[in-house]
Amino acid sequence: MGEPSNAVLDPRSEETRLKTLADDILAEAARQGADACEVGISMDAGLSASVRMGDVETVEFNRDQGLGITVYLGKRKGSASTSDSSPKAIRETVKAACDIARYASEDPYAGLADPVLMADGDALPDLDLYHPWGIDAGQAIDLAMQCEDAGRAFSNKIVNSDGASVSSHQGCRVYGNSNGFIGSYVSSRHSLSAVLIGMQGDEMQRDYWYTVSRNANELEKAVAVGKTAAERTVRRLGARKVGTAEVPVLFAPEVASGLISHFLGAISGGSLYRQASFLLDHLGKPVFPEWMRIHEQPLLKNMLGSASFDNDGLATCAKDFITDGVLQHYILSTYSARKLGMDSTANAGGVNNLFVQSNAGDLDALLKQMGTGLLVTELMGQGVNTVTGDYSRGAGGFWVDNGEIQFPVSEVTIAGNLKDIYRNIVAVGNDVDRRGNIQTGSILISSMKLAGE
Repeated sequence: MGEPSNAVLDPRSEETRLKTLADDILAEAARQGADACEVGISMDAGLSASVRMGDVETVEFNRDQGLGITVYLGKRKGSASTSDSSPKAIRETVKAACDIARYASEDPYAGLADPVLMADGDALPDLDLYHPWGIDAGQAIDLAMQCEDAGRAFSNKIVNSDGASVSSHQGCRVYGNSNGFIGSYVSSRHSLSAVLIGMQGDEMQRDYWYTVSRNANELEKAVAVGKTAAERTVRRLGARKVGTAEVPVLFAPEVASGLISHFLGAISGGSLYRQASFLLDHLGKPVFPEWMRIHEQPLLKNMLGSASFDNDGLATCAKDFITDGVLQHYILSTYSARKLGMDSTANAGGVNNLFVQSNAGDLDALLKQMGTGLLVTELMGQGVNTVTGDYSRGAGGFWVDNGEIQFPVSEVTIAGNLKDIYRNIVAVGNDVDRRGNIQTGSILISSMKLAGE
């Protein structure tokens, strides 16, 4: 028997079948008496391989299918799921959803989005999300080995490894509802990563690096990923504590996105209608400095966060959440918009390709602008209260003096309130981390509390 391959599944050949399956499920829900129905279907296949200290650790192949079915009986809602797409399983899953709905409490805000707001499932733009990688297990192992070997050879201070891994996944998503919308897309996602451990005296530190893309040709080279992971690990050795103070703080791009994530959580419909947000009633009010812009671009080609329709079947669109520092929109699904007496922003499922506009140079330029303070490259713990905005997290990074990195820092806590932190942003760098859905450069805060020795 030959080796499995992640090419076993061609999402393009599955797409038509899954759309037909969605149509069959909607028909079955109507046959069983549902007033409305929506269905989400996903199918994925992939290959991942990992090595550690020069030995193969894992080789995994997967092929998964999942179906989620939600029915509405008036204003009563029931949901059920299955991985079996046989006619018998579909009938039973729809019945289970209907049974749940019959016993559910009425919710006046439940139901599908307005049919006139639906995207056109037959005219969705091609966002260029599918780039299969014809890599087999042996090639994946070789790449992971190259990555780890380059990292381990970087310095004699690299004494151990948590491994290097390569993964390649592709799949198809279909969403349909009984308002006449059935939309689908195929996509791919490939990545390469390494985690290394360094030692100096009795001190040990670890750090990592990774690269990810829809298109394998756009990944960083394996050797470069290994070297970067090693370099980041070695520079953490010799970490010191610093005294308690109130100082400027510069968040490196790979952690700066977390600050923006807290903002997104605070303006999400679920947080707002539960009154569990520190940004309640802030629409139209300043949240960031007047020069700041934060905007969503969901229809960009070949991007990790791109999507032409949201989880309610509404067409996505470009929009500003922050213009000139002022909050322009909340993040609303059909349900949360109804709860708040507003209109959906076509963000059921979240935002897609969020950009924080830069107003400054690269990391070196921001270090010079900061002068003396803390460069944060790692955050630990979950010390964020989304109701009050209080922020307190363990941090690691580097002490900066006269615009130059002096020594690594560990075991400190940075604290403040997110309202103040956002208004005290001095600059956003152009050193943007392109590897995620939130794209931002380094973020410089004028002052935060630093708890050390």
